[in-house]
Amino acid sequence: MSKKISVDVAIIGAGTAGLYALREVKRANRSFVLIDSGPLGTTCARVGCMPSKVALHAAGLWRMRAEHAGFGISGTGQLSIDTNRTWSRVRSMRDSFAARGTESAAKGAGEHLLHGRAEFVEPTLLRVATESGEQLVRAAAVVIATGSRPVVPAFLDPFAEHCLTTDELFEQETLPRRLGVLGLGAIGLEMGLAMARLGVEVVAADMAPGIAGIADPEVGRYALEAFRGEIQMHLGAPAQLAAAEQGVLLRTGSGDVGVDKVLVALGRRPNIDGLNLAEAGFVLDEHGMLKYDSQTMQVEGCPVFIAGDANAERTLMHEAAEEGAMAGYNAARGVQQAFRRKVPLTIAFTQPDIVAVGQRLDQLDAERILIGSATTAANGRSRILGGGDGLLRIYADRDSGHLLGAAMVGSRGEHVAQLLAVAVQQGMTVQQLLQGPYYHPVVEELIQSALQDIARQLPQSGLPLGLQTLP
Repeated sequence: MSKKISVDVAIIGAGTAGLYALREVKRANRSFVLIDSGPLGTTCARVGCMPSKVALHAAGLWRMRAEHAGFGISGTGQLSIDTNRTWSRVRSMRDSFAARGTESAAKGAGEHLLHGRAEFVEPTLLRVATESGEQLVRAAAVVIATGSRPVVPAFLDPFAEHCLTTDELFEQETLPRRLGVLGLGAIGLEMGLAMARLGVEVVAADMAPGIAGIADPEVGRYALEAFRGEIQMHLGAPAQLAAAEQGVLLRTGSGDVGVDKVLVALGRRPNIDGLNLAEAGFVLDEHGMLKYDSQTMQVEGCPVFIAGDANAERTLMHEAAEEGAMAGYNAARGVQQAFRRKVPLTIAFTQPDIVAVGQRLDQLDAERILIGSATTAANGRSRILGGGDGLLRIYADRDSGHLLGAAMVGSRGEHVAQLLAVAVQQGMTVQQLLQGPYYHPVVEELIQSALQDIARQLPQSGLPLGLQTLP
């Protein structure tokens, strides 16, 4: 016989979104249960943003030896790398980050953590399969924060033994000698570059004509040039796998390449298909997704909220945290409080970094914007860092001068992106951001240069650019 408990809020999923929802539920002093089928810990910590950045850092350390000779440093040709030890270090740091996530979930939920797989019986009634039997949970409100899993198309099934998803990559104890990559979005590009810089021969393919989802064609062109020499890239055409005596053949329009393993980086799929949604009375769209309000996170027509990767809208850790907090706040209080969403911000830590802030170029009306550009070749700090040729492009409203968005490829682009994201979020204009101080030499001077480029296209006041008069 099923056991039954009643709570104010049931949270399904103990990842980033779920834990931030839990924080708000506890702040409201509401009763709760946190349900997770395991393993505990966030996607970011276990298989995403943290271990990938450790791998990129390790690869960057090894790659730096190429610059030594130019500064009179000799003997670096005698250096060697034990990639097994390198990867062991990456994995151990991954384990450390993941352990913190596990500890946060266990400590945060305490005795209210329920290990098991949940599904809906009706919108406020859950059935949870646990090791000790079935548990029914009646909740006044439910937060769905079930995360996502890698997309693996059916055509790859015959080659499963040679394929790795991003969830499986960090479980490998050794690195392959030759790696194929399917998908050159941010994750595929980051991990492809990390492997190549550690000495793995990497060949990658993507149906898209560009890389990392870059919407600005000028920035995209610079990015392609920046990375073309490190990995073989086959873009704009489908790729297939074929059997080989050893490993597998990656077939592209440019020919066949033998690889030992293939990293499948074709995106992620929300983990909502096992929740019994349709049978429980939820209305799904043509893609099997729940209809919800992205300002309240509430699912249409019921006291259920969906946050993080589970809704497939903004699949990044900082967005999951924000959405989880919104969902938890509303679920705990029985309200539909709308929140202002933060400015979109994406960063690929590809060294040089690829960043996008605010509205993308393909979302803007070309007749109503001004674009300011600045190259890293003209930026002193970027040249010192050996960043090569990079580009920053900032978009502003033609009439008001308000900042709308930006795209960039360049060294330490993460810092440029953060500053611009705050400026766009605060509704600043080109002139207002120009009036701030810019130290020399810093990479952020690229912002100043691009803003000056826009300011010269605006009506002139006659005053020096970036200066304010006293009253």
